[in-house]
Amino acid sequence: MRTAILIPCYNEGSTIAKVIKDYRALLPEADIYVYDNNSTDNSAEEARQAGAVVVPEYRQGKGFVVRSMFRDIEAGVYLMVDADDTYEATDVVALGKDVAAGRADMVVGDRLSGTYFTENKRAFHNAGNRGVRWLINRIFTSDITDVMTGARAFSRAFVKTYPSFSGGFEVETEMTIHALDKDFLVTQHSVGYRDRREGSQSKLDTIPDGLRVLKTIFALFKDFRPLLFFGLVSLIVFIVAFGLFLIPLDEFITTGLVTRFPTLIVSIGLFVMSLLSGVCGVIVDSIRKQTRLFFEIELTRVTGARLHS
Repeated sequence: MRTAILIPCYNEGSTIAKVIKDYRALLPEADIYVYDNNSTDNSAEEARQAGAVVVPEYRQGKGFVVRSMFRDIEAGVYLMVDADDTYEATDVVALGKDVAAGRADMVVGDRLSGTYFTENKRAFHNAGNRGVRWLINRIFTSDITDVMTGARAFSRAFVKTYPSFSGGFEVETEMTIHALDKDFLVTQHSVGYRDRREGSQSKLDTIPDGLRVLKTIFALFKDFRPLLFFGLVSLIVFIVAFGLFLIPLDEFITTGLVTRFPTLIVSIGLFVMSLLSGVCGVIVDSIRKQTRLFFEIELTRVTGARLHS
């Protein structure tokens, strides 16, 4: 199966050539693509001289880079890795074996079970990775060990049916949730991780990018688990409404009169909101099931075309 190595790149001139040479030595027959995302250093020239196919992506953000890569490139096995030389190339290449053997549609390169927390010196990044992992696994009832890793392998079926909506670093979270929601085969393998070399700067802005990731999780929770999402909202509003309703109810039982009409009106309004939220959950869940039906038809078309060829 033809293998394509996908390397998103933004100002990684000090490391990109080494990354390309490492993968060229391990997979000499693979096609290596570097999508340069408006770098202001010599990244594109270094990648070109190292033998990679360099493609410009003018929309700023890793999500846009991944979207273009997935649309443009045809292969049987896709390996995606960052250009900062933080991953062990031998481990990332090994991820593709599960895809080539048909055991996985997405293989997660798990940094967090290995050297990540000792190599990475940014405490907020460590906490963020743990927090996002916990949220995803609770919401989607999964056991993903590393949600935001930049080292992954994909099948053609996944790549050609993945609808990317994210523009930035939240794309990794989106890919993970897409794989879980659509029941793709997902496997995980530990990969070696080393911190950036001196002079190499991270492009991740911890607080803003972390907030964008949380926003993405919230939006995808609403879209992919609408019955649970709106059901929880309905339950919370119902509990608040019931608590407020007990005040005029107790007054009526005690005195036979109701004087706290504002409290009664608010509680009735909240009861109505709770009911509407539950109904919304049922309706959106039905729409989601229809959307899933169309997705399965498209997946069958893409997979069938691959097997036929």
